[in-house]
Amino acid sequence: MRPLEGVSILDLSRVLACPFASMILAELGATVIKVEQPGSGDETRGFEPVVEGEVEDVSAYYLAFNRSKQSITVNLRSPEGQDVVRRLAGTVDVVLENFPVGTLAKYGLDYASLSALYPQLVYVSCTGFGMTGPYAHRKGYDTVFQAMGGIMSLTGERGGGPVKPGLPVADLTSGLWVAIGILATLAGRQKTQAGCHVDFSMFDGQVGLLSLAAARWFTLGEVPQRLGTEHPGRIPSAAFVCSDGKWVQITGSDQHWQPLCNLLGLEAWAEDSTLARNADRVRRREEVMAGLSKAIARLSRDELCRRCDAVGVPAGPILNVDEVLNNEHVAARGMVDTYEHPLIGSFKGVRVPFRFKGFDDPGFDRPPLLGEHTDRILAERLGFMPAQIEALRSARAI
Repeated sequence: MRPLEGVSILDLSRVLACPFASMILAELGATVIKVEQPGSGDETRGFEPVVEGEVEDVSAYYLAFNRSKQSITVNLRSPEGQDVVRRLAGTVDVVLENFPVGTLAKYGLDYASLSALYPQLVYVSCTGFGMTGPYAHRKGYDTVFQAMGGIMSLTGERGGGPVKPGLPVADLTSGLWVAIGILATLAGRQKTQAGCHVDFSMFDGQVGLLSLAAARWFTLGEVPQRLGTEHPGRIPSAAFVCSDGKWVQITGSDQHWQPLCNLLGLEAWAEDSTLARNADRVRRREEVMAGLSKAIARLSRDELCRRCDAVGVPAGPILNVDEVLNNEHVAARGMVDTYEHPLIGSFKGVRVPFRFKGFDDPGFDRPPLLGEHTDRILAERLGFMPAQIEALRSARAI
């Protein structure tokens, strides 16, 4: 069995952060019922890029964050639809939502309403800025949270402007925070037998990642400057261009300094006691980085990595996405897998990165078609008869 088998989640969320969280939990064994708008579904079903299928085109964006779930279509603006969700909430452990603050209260589907009916319910609200505070009703997307949370101010080349990371970091890390919050509250509920409300702000999530940058500010009063791939307090820790135009990231501590210098032909530096300590190298940053860059530029990427591996210096090639997904170690770890989809045939995805001994490994099942499980869920969880289901469909509640 997988570790979360027996846990059930009613997922009212859309787009990326929360669907990413619920997908992780689904592949760890939880039953995730994704509630989608009839006719259109999660808006990411229409997002680029599109996989062209013989039967129908499908959004690869949707596929990336919705594997291993069940899909039910419910019109939340309909009183009958609201009642369906209200009843389903009584059959699950967790309700997950990412609507703007106050939206679900209008439908009687907020935490206050549902916890009054189901005191053991864990209810997770993921909003841009949280349920309280001066920004509670402010709008935001991934890049807004990156900007306001500090990560953009830290990212970019020395002397250059702010740069956003190449992935939607605020969305992805928010998904991880949400998954952690759900697991923590479920563990706590086992002790108290009481549910709770998790108020998670995506902005808070980014502030929570500042970690080392915050420590430098608290300790030194230092506002970290953009340094490209360099580390503000460690040398070497940076990307270097090689003779073939490819790049390698080298990050080492004091014990790596001498072997690194020797493999680069910098024997004088290897024996220089004034460069043996990291603090000394940081003080002479410009000189040291220039010397390392010049020596590394004489070697190809693969040769540099081979030499570093041979003497235990931490280094890795900066791989493009295609190189990563075709990497021998990625293949050996089974990080890329394939499922069969009824509209597009075989399609690949990146697995949840856990391997267990004592539990079954995370699953890897295709994302659902829109409303694929509506009838079954209503029948099995709520005991609805076919005529009741058809009446809801005629009323456009599902």
